[in-house]
Amino acid sequence: MAMRSWARRNPGALWALLATFLAMGMLIGASLGAVPIAPERVLAVLLERLFGWTGSVSPLASPSEVAIVMDVRLPRLVTAALVGAALALAGVIFQGLLRNPLADPYVIGTAAGAALGASIALILSASFAFVLQGFTLVPLAAFWGAWGAVLIVYRVARVGPRVPIVTLLLAGFALSSILTATMAFLWLLNDVTLRRVIFWTMGGLSTAGWAQLALVAPLVVAGLLASRLFTADLNALLLGEEAAAHLGVEVERRKFLLLALGSLLTAAAVSISGLIGFVGLVIPHVARLLVGPDHRTLLPASALIGLIDSLSSRLAT
Repeated sequence: MAMRSWARRNPGALWALLATFLAMGMLIGASLGAVPIAPERVLAVLLERLFGWTGSVSPLASPSEVAIVMDVRLPRLVTAALVGAALALAGVIFQGLLRNPLADPYVIGTAAGAALGASIALILSASFAFVLQGFTLVPLAAFWGAWGAVLIVYRVARVGPRVPIVTLLLAGFALSSILTATMAFLWLLNDVTLRRVIFWTMGGLSTAGWAQLALVAPLVVAGLLASRLFTADLNALLLGEEAAAHLGVEVERRKFLLLALGSLLTAAAVSISGLIGFVGLVIPHVARLLVGPDHRTLLPASALIGLIDSLSSRLAT
């Protein structure tokens, strides 16, 4: 409560503090690794390559240091940041939409759909090489697997013009069980790829690169911006669907759009990182402790804290 009171009295200081943590995380993350690089040299590389600034911040970095920062560490850090923001934001959306504090981005089958899509892609890639401009089949299959699972759940849960929340959750649990069983059956038939599939489902950023980011980043950024359009709807839905309808919210239409937005963010995140837990469930609660339940501040706070959390996890590994 003391932290929330301070954050409400000093919102500018809170955002500045979070932004500072984010900048420090990016700089330190690009410095640490098998080949340590001094932070000032990392800063020089970033200023020169990203902004064209060639001032004497530090001695010029060597070509190998430039390659390590720009081609290996920076894409992984940016990926971690985008994944953390996307999952945290999706968690806020699903918790508000379902009015369930234990909801996470995977609650309606996105995880199982993504895992099944990735499993099929890994099995196929064992026999057929498929690479399109540095982008393998696995992220594409995971994205469409997650998105396809959500569409099936929504269609099954629809009762006339309405989609009851309880039915949506039950349909998600049922489809997740079916997809998980299907995935296990595929594993039994193709045990050669079992290790690769399990490694993917554990989540990670070791394969992240600029080619993958070029396809996924626009989806995540668009989702982050679009979420600002639904703050009033999410606040109204906290009162219940009937109360929200009395306040002028087109409940069913907004539910569909929020479901699509949260699923898009989740599918984009898991397609490039695999299944990463904790972020979408816990980060929204951390943000609520700081800024309260108002989605006008909760959404950006969750995204920023998700960024910092994912970068911190990346540094720890």
